[in-house]
Amino acid sequence: MNTRSQQLFERARQFIPGGVNSPVRAFKSVGGTPLFLRDAKGAYLYDADGNRYIDYINSWGPMILGHAYEPVVTAIQRQAASSTSFGAPTELEVEMAALIVEMVPHIEMVRMVNSGTEACMSAIRLARGYTGRNKIIKFEGNYHGHADSFLVSAGSGVATLNIQQVPGVTPAVAQDTLTAPYNNLSVVEDLIDEHKGEIAAIIVEPVAGNMGCIPPAEGFLEGLRRLCTREGIVFILDEVMTGFRLARGGAQEYFNIQADLVTFGKIIGGGLPVGAFAGSRAIMEEIAPAGKVYQAGTLSGNPLAMVAGYTTLKELYNHPELYARLQQKTSYLVEGLKGVFGIGNIFSQINHVGSMMSVHFTEYPITDFVSASGANNELFKKFFHAMLNRGIYLPPSAFESWFLSDALAQEDLDRTLEAARETMEEIAAITL
Repeated sequence: MNTRSQQLFERARQFIPGGVNSPVRAFKSVGGTPLFLRDAKGAYLYDADGNRYIDYINSWGPMILGHAYEPVVTAIQRQAASSTSFGAPTELEVEMAALIVEMVPHIEMVRMVNSGTEACMSAIRLARGYTGRNKIIKFEGNYHGHADSFLVSAGSGVATLNIQQVPGVTPAVAQDTLTAPYNNLSVVEDLIDEHKGEIAAIIVEPVAGNMGCIPPAEGFLEGLRRLCTREGIVFILDEVMTGFRLARGGAQEYFNIQADLVTFGKIIGGGLPVGAFAGSRAIMEEIAPAGKVYQAGTLSGNPLAMVAGYTTLKELYNHPELYARLQQKTSYLVEGLKGVFGIGNIFSQINHVGSMMSVHFTEYPITDFVSASGANNELFKKFFHAMLNRGIYLPPSAFESWFLSDALAQEDLDRTLEAARETMEEIAAITL
């Protein structure tokens, strides 16, 4: 049957490279035609053919309150009637920055930008300007956006497309980007010793979300903090995913860890394009016009993005019990899936932290990019499509984290587990 999504995808490929505006949307990892979505409400998505799906992507994290959350929609509508952009300061930017500083531990100043990529890129430039050093350390499989220096050993879409070396990234840029396995402190120590006094920053996802969901090993983040303090290295937590999702104060609150700089995206914009980087006053005042490290953006602090983000953050600030609910829902789903896979004698590893989770079909723990890459992705493809056919919308790659929203009801979780049980019975029957 030729669906509306198939028709739209064929037309899209005439005008858009690969038919999509972000690579993982193309279903390359799982095969088939991507769904073209029409609208969404709460925990549900509706595609161009009118089919309904329970959503476990939630726009890759931002829709923590659910789709079309009424207070956010109303705030955007009211602001749009005033203006969609000024290119000049507004009171809302000030209130947004003040709210972020109040919610997140260990930060004093915030600079708004337009995406998570821009936030991470700017944080690295700031760290280099602040320290006078050039090299950075990142971790294999961590994805910090598509700026040149971050595409060395990146995860997520790069891993999904099996791109080993990204054309356009110059050798000089690659030489300044040092990589270590995630959750491996000893390699980081070796890199620091080898490049003494040359490393400006260590940037890390406190919970990796771009090779599936992988939590930090015990002592890993604390060890990085200790090394950065000892060597005068700027410690950057990429909280584009974890910021305001793990807790009101993000990973710094959740893990009781202090970063020098933090980057944000996704939830901070309430579903609109936005990002931010934040840190201590001493470091942040190196940014122009207070300092000489240049960063700018015509649409930074865009009023629509600010009002959507502010309204979302205010809801999270006023309702901290939401995080316990999300944790409970995630744990219920994880334990249910373990039971389903156990019935079918399917080897699986389900990692989860807060309301982030992922499934890898393998018998060994998933702790880094190498272990994630060795899982049975052929089985994941079958699982993905069988679940999609049953109305469950999962990330179309085993290298992506699932994100739960507070809009999910108990019946949605039970329906998901029922679909998983039917799926595994179907897969087992085909295998036999």
